[in-house]
Amino acid sequence: MSPYDSATSAGSSSGSSSASSSTKPADIDGLLAGAGYKVRSSDLRHVAQRLERLETAMVNSPVELSQLASSDTVLYNPSDIASWVDSLLSEFNHTPSLPSDLPDLPDVVVGPGINPTVINEADATWTDHDAPQQQQQQQQQQNVQSLTIPPNQLTVVTAMEEDSGIRLVHMLMTCADSVQRGDLSLAGSLIEDMQSLLRRVNTTCGIGKVAGYFIDALSRRIFTPQANGLFGGSASGSASAFENELLYHHFYEACPYLKFAHFTANQAILEAFDGHDSVHVIDFNLMHGLQWPALIQALALRPGGPPLLRLTGIGPPSPDGRDSLREIGLRLAELARSVNVRFAFRGVAAQRLEDVKPWMLQVNSKEAVAVNSIMQLHRLLGSDPNRSPPIGIVLGWIRQLNPKIMTVIEHEANHNQPGFMDRFTESLYYYSTMFDSLEACTLQPEKALAEIYIQREICNVVSCEGSARVERHEPLAKWRSRLGQAGFRPLHLGSNAFKQASMLLTLFSAEGYCVEENEGCLTLGWHSRPLISASAWQAVPDANSPLGIVTL
Repeated sequence: MSPYDSATSAGSSSGSSSASSSTKPADIDGLLAGAGYKVRSSDLRHVAQRLERLETAMVNSPVELSQLASSDTVLYNPSDIASWVDSLLSEFNHTPSLPSDLPDLPDVVVGPGINPTVINEADATWTDHDAPQQQQQQQQQQNVQSLTIPPNQLTVVTAMEEDSGIRLVHMLMTCADSVQRGDLSLAGSLIEDMQSLLRRVNTTCGIGKVAGYFIDALSRRIFTPQANGLFGGSASGSASAFENELLYHHFYEACPYLKFAHFTANQAILEAFDGHDSVHVIDFNLMHGLQWPALIQALALRPGGPPLLRLTGIGPPSPDGRDSLREIGLRLAELARSVNVRFAFRGVAAQRLEDVKPWMLQVNSKEAVAVNSIMQLHRLLGSDPNRSPPIGIVLGWIRQLNPKIMTVIEHEANHNQPGFMDRFTESLYYYSTMFDSLEACTLQPEKALAEIYIQREICNVVSCEGSARVERHEPLAKWRSRLGQAGFRPLHLGSNAFKQASMLLTLFSAEGYCVEENEGCLTLGWHSRPLISASAWQAVPDANSPLGIVTL
């Protein structure tokens, strides 16, 4: 049994099934305690629910809540805190409500320092300050005057801010329509209006943050189209590739999407290698080699002993002339040696995947081959007037290598539509959900750098065209059709892969992540929206001689 088999989950069923990020409360409490947090998991849901009620109350019921502000009742309920804050704001502004025509106002933030009833961080219980009434009021006034934004802030979303957010969305759609019609003069004026309106909303989260990134991408498309190759297109240099690797690493740490990709692909590869003594993994995007330590350890524990593992890693040339691929290979070789796995590494430096030729991979006919593509195949869908999309050529030589398995992880999105307006609308919806899920991340600077990673994707989808637009994401249904036509048949991702993905979600505190099974494939999403898809494929035997395979 592999170490992957030890995981447990809610299980899966035929057809379509799902698992959310839940586990036994005792297990969660143990994880929290091990991480140094003195908080019970049972308290977290109640706190989150009450905070949601607090936000709703502050927007919808200011008059009703202000009637409770003078109550002498001890405040234990978070919704009662909302009434207290509302009374403070009314007293501070000398008005019970805000007129709709006020000029831009800064966001009002409620921090733990200004609550008469606060959360005790030691045990996450609600407690009351027993200070005398006069001293307490004096302290409240000082806290209001020295209002600062704490790390774990709760932003009070005013009705005016909400209205501004809705107007931003409408203006974004109007601007995108103007771009599609070629009316760049109108689009440019809308950019200026949106940048002004953006000052009225909170840009640290929600629609304000997402709108800011899309406004920036539209601005680049309208005003500096010649510079758009710097954001992931074919004109990007090695320095940009190095930055992408760094951002990729932080995106990996901040959220479960890449971990889901690695876990799921590794489990499928491990099962495909069962019974083979010589195996060869071809990784289309080695990056820092983050995916492979887990597979090496799993192979080390395989019944009957580990096989000979060859790993070919493809990646861009190093910007400073170093052989960074070889350095990654040496680290992986040291790990393999420590767990008694025979290991060989080969690095293939290429700026683009289509530049790789099958002979560079030195595949042996006696090896069981696995091809691993983590969010790479969509980059082959672009074309120019002088040639057809390279996806057909690459899938052709992959098939001729006759791999036991090809694992494909892709965005569950449709960002390769020819019409700009359709592409813009789909990407706005998709990345709004992605940023919503990132709000569950508490790691810094990982979260901030992960957002920059996503921002570059947005900029490429919105700003670029032609060969410079490489983020051409397509949904699972289209990949099924394309891979089937290219001579591949689907492999069912088994229950172990589902269990691994479900177990992964227990490492993240947010309950919005969800794994679902889709006709033998898996998707990871946020609430009801799938964001990442994982599938496995096997080449249908070709009558022609395999290309690039070395026969010994």
